[in-house]
Amino acid sequence: MHQFLGNPSMTKERPILFSGAMVRAILDGRKTQTRRVFKLPSWADWYVSGAMQGEKTGDIVPKDPRQRGWYSIEELPCPYGQLFDRLWVRETWAQPAALDPGPTVYRADYPACVPAGFENIPPAEAIRWKPSIHMPRGLSRILLEITGGRVERLQDITDTDSIFEGIGGYGDKDAWTDYTVAGATVETPRESFRTLWQSINGAGAWEANPWVWVLEFRRV
Repeated sequence: MHQFLGNPSMTKERPILFSGAMVRAILDGRKTQTRRVFKLPSWADWYVSGAMQGEKTGDIVPKDPRQRGWYSIEELPCPYGQLFDRLWVRETWAQPAALDPGPTVYRADYPACVPAGFENIPPAEAIRWKPSIHMPRGLSRILLEITGGRVERLQDITDTDSIFEGIGGYGDKDAWTDYTVAGATVETPRESFRTLWQSINGAGAWEANPWVWVLEFRRV
């Protein structure tokens, strides 16, 4: 378990990207976890007898032999923040000129996000949407607070944690969204998350089974 340490009086804010489906899951209150690929800092390398052999815990050593010591992956600081730090969400957005004076709207739940009182609302296809990576802090509408976290292998995810990831379900919950085939379903939450991961990270991303940061959060 990664030890997330924090001080509420010294919180920091960092940006984080989410797809439209995951933005909707956050807005609905269904998503309280996210997994991000674990990347080593530039000065570190895997220790061969640890993570490279697929063990549950891996050791990390400095590449520079003058820097002594070794670290477990749980000891490295999380690049997304510590306990109580906040993440402001970047998502696909626009400020369409047709909606004078041009409020900010969001692709994830358009047109429901259009403020009341506006007329002549253009269809989504007529709007020139801007990539989430270009969203400035002042236009972000979702702020998350980190409540915990850990490091684990991607495939260690459980059905329960898959649900916390915000995957979609149908009816009696025996069918879950397949994010790789439109309109298709799978039988378990974990399988649904596998398809979600592949839809975001590409073919073979699940099979690679990388180490990931597991971030737990609540919406502020």
